[in-house]
Amino acid sequence: MFGLIGHLTSIEHAQAVAEELGYPEYANQGLDFWCSAPPQIVDNITVTSITGQKIEGRYVESCFLPEMLTNRRIKAAIRKILNAMALAQKNHLDITALGGFSSIIFEEFDLKNNRQVRNVELEFERFTTGNTHTAYVICRQVEAVAPKLGIDLTKATVAVCGATGDIGSAVCRWLDVRTGVGELLLIARNQERLQDLQANLGRGKIMSLDGALEEADVLVWVASMPKGVEIKHTGLKKPSLLIDGGYPKNLGTKIQHPEICVLKGGIVEHSLDIDWKIMEIVEMEVPGRQMFACFAEAMLLEFEGQRTNFSWGRNQITVEKMEMIGKASVKHGFKPILNC
Repeated sequence: MFGLIGHLTSIEHAQAVAEELGYPEYANQGLDFWCSAPPQIVDNITVTSITGQKIEGRYVESCFLPEMLTNRRIKAAIRKILNAMALAQKNHLDITALGGFSSIIFEEFDLKNNRQVRNVELEFERFTTGNTHTAYVICRQVEAVAPKLGIDLTKATVAVCGATGDIGSAVCRWLDVRTGVGELLLIARNQERLQDLQANLGRGKIMSLDGALEEADVLVWVASMPKGVEIKHTGLKKPSLLIDGGYPKNLGTKIQHPEICVLKGGIVEHSLDIDWKIMEIVEMEVPGRQMFACFAEAMLLEFEGQRTNFSWGRNQITVEKMEMIGKASVKHGFKPILNC
């Protein structure tokens, strides 16, 4: 059985969803309450592959909120993720995906050193970040949509914002090796990591965000949006493609121009309806079939009987592993969404 660990986008979102899911005692509570609220299993899931195979899963709501990512509340955020993982394991979920900020918190705060959670000793092989499938889906979105806009990727300039992260670095490797893009622009906050990535790739130009926006035919955004940063269509090439791989996805509402395609990055659609309700509350356009690619990775591993931490640790994603999970994705009926 597979599991999905998720969270909502804001305190307001959490309050509204709590009411909808039948937790009225949560619906009018502020952030202090949510910092102490325990994780909950809120959905049972059945997924059928196009091969006919059927699997069962559970959705674990971590009760983490992005507002907890402050110095004052960061301990609560860490506790949320560890408690959600412990709940998944106690409920005998064999492979569970860490969705949204869950995997970021796990890696950034080195939570592998926190194996003991009360009476549960975490077995990390039961968990995957889902980042390999997310990176694969983003690359396929670039390859499928750019030519429709008249962008020849072999001559194009592709900027990756968040290039040194787990997903960003994997996207860079794929675009270099499999797609053969004309030029790669590398954007991230940590200059030392940028230089290491550049050396590893043997190519790529390290640039600021402002400089890259002026040159990029394709922008892959897989970083959090810093406060005060605003991207305007006036400074972008036309035509251009923007892949919004962040969470929550909001570039599409901020950038609206007929010659700029903004695509929700890392989202897949299953070929068959899924028996669940959770995607309705995270506002998917087709909630019966669409999901984050990281969640789909747990399903794919369950379908394939590979109940192991397929995506784990920073910058461990290889092109070969992306191809492997990509083949499984196609086999079981998952497709990247390609509509701007």
